[in-house]
Amino acid sequence: MIIVLKPTCSKEQQIKFSNMLKDNYDVKVNVWEGVHSTVLGLLGDTTQIDIEYIDAQDVVESVKRVQEPYKKANRKFHPENTVIDIGNGVKIGDGSLQIMAGPCSVESEEQIIEVAKAVKKSGATILRGGAFKPRTSPYAFQGLKSEGLDLLKIARKETGLPIVTEIMRASHIDMFENVDIIQVGARNMQNFELLKELGKTNKPILLKRGLSATIEEWLMSAEYIMAEGNNKVILCERGIRTYENFTRNTLDISAIPIVKKLSHLPVVVDPSHASGKSWLVEPLAIAAVAAGADGLIIEVHNDPPHALCDGAQSLTPQQFDTVANKVFSLKNALK
Repeated sequence: MIIVLKPTCSKEQQIKFSNMLKDNYDVKVNVWEGVHSTVLGLLGDTTQIDIEYIDAQDVVESVKRVQEPYKKANRKFHPENTVIDIGNGVKIGDGSLQIMAGPCSVESEEQIIEVAKAVKKSGATILRGGAFKPRTSPYAFQGLKSEGLDLLKIARKETGLPIVTEIMRASHIDMFENVDIIQVGARNMQNFELLKELGKTNKPILLKRGLSATIEEWLMSAEYIMAEGNNKVILCERGIRTYENFTRNTLDISAIPIVKKLSHLPVVVDPSHASGKSWLVEPLAIAAVAAGADGLIIEVHNDPPHALCDGAQSLTPQQFDTVANKVFSLKNALK
């Protein structure tokens, strides 16, 4: 249930009214104080609450029940966009366009530093790179693991770029203490035990949409994280599995405005994993920005033909520079 309080409602009245709801109906009351109004979100069994009685209270502007199973991720509970501060002046969800760029997999110190410097020069504000790599084949390169994390931190020190990298299991959380954004890959979107543990951290979480996940299932996974107290969730659309096999996945552009309507959480798009083809990254990135994405996550490698992972979808630094210029120009034109 959502209760919007009148603008004239004082802090004292708000507290008194919230306490009444908790005491009388055994519900949890979440408070969101916006610029123009204060919203109370009631979590728990609200079936016994008389909606007409609540609506008749002097401090209440409006009240309505929420049917969707995700509450904390729901825009009805939180009308204003969530803005996540990554640090170093980087914010996701504030109307700006942030680009996360870097190699699919960290391969060496020289490689990650070279790519980091190149993407920063082109306007990227966050460095991506895989230390732990989930691969379809058990014989494929699985990443440098802890060494890869160390190399990402060296690249961050060299460039000042915050880092985002993927976690594979809950037991690794301590290893990610100095990572700026923890990524949950598509295969782990419904690893609920991992999500619950990440919800106990205070780290921004980049939650990729599952290979065949519906939008509601995606938002429910975000709810798992938020239910444990961590509201710093960034949703990542990375394409879903369809009948089409020309591309690696099918990028669901419609998911961007849909999620923006349903949720207050920021949305970034991964055109690299969506297409699996480097020449498709540019048009898909442009489409994502036009559809309202808050950011992009793009794979960039200094030598794609010899990449240990996903070279076919990786851009060279020169290609990335071209794409970055175009999407930033588009973003400025849309303002």
